[in-house]
Amino acid sequence: MPKAPAIDQQKLLDLQAVDIRLAQLAHRRATVPEQAELDSLLAERRRVGDVLVAARALVSDAERAVAKSEADVAQVRDRAARNTARLNAGSGSAKDLQGLQHELESLARRQSVLEDAELEAMEKLEQAQFAAAELATTDGELAEQVEDVTRRRDAVLAEVATEERAVLARREAIATGVDAELLRLYEVTRAPRGGVGAALLRGRRCEGCRLELNASDLGAVRAAAADEVVFCEECGRILVRTAESGL
Repeated sequence: MPKAPAIDQQKLLDLQAVDIRLAQLAHRRATVPEQAELDSLLAERRRVGDVLVAARALVSDAERAVAKSEADVAQVRDRAARNTARLNAGSGSAKDLQGLQHELESLARRQSVLEDAELEAMEKLEQAQFAAAELATTDGELAEQVEDVTRRRDAVLAEVATEERAVLARREAIATGVDAELLRLYEVTRAPRGGVGAALLRGRRCEGCRLELNASDLGAVRAAAADEVVFCEECGRILVRTAESGL
């Protein structure tokens, strides 16, 4: 049975309390609510960003459609203006002037169709611009939320890190005063047991597994010398004896 000074064994309880706190801090850092909120916001912003890119592409397409419609209308108007000027000037044969008149009528019909198309293109552009503006506003709002949640998350993580440094310093101070072999045994014992390697024996109960020792095991513990390291037969943790053990 391994041996270590009783006072060193009792220090394991302080060390265990520190390790439990370190585990709690690690869990808090890994489960910061703000991180989940931030992940959700970032995912939503990526989604909005993708839609915004598509919306802006639609705006560009709509702008090109409007520009083409405007150019088509301008071309017909220019031709109609030239024909009207020639017709008003009365130059040319009667047949030519009659041809110009027919062409002007055709151009007027064509212009009407093109102007309707231009109006439709402008309406589509306006709708596309409105949708893109709405998405840009949403993206801006999400960006502000991301900034706020990031700030709150970082504040929590900074608080955890500050306490963690203090707890680690306390752990080092405690571990320095513990028998090296006992410390190694504690580390080996706690690794497969959820980080708990030492537990107080309070009366007949092991505070590690919360079970009471049977008469035989309790008798063996009572019979062990103060410097002998004893273990809980149920959970395998180091049983630390103090005045609370009632032995």
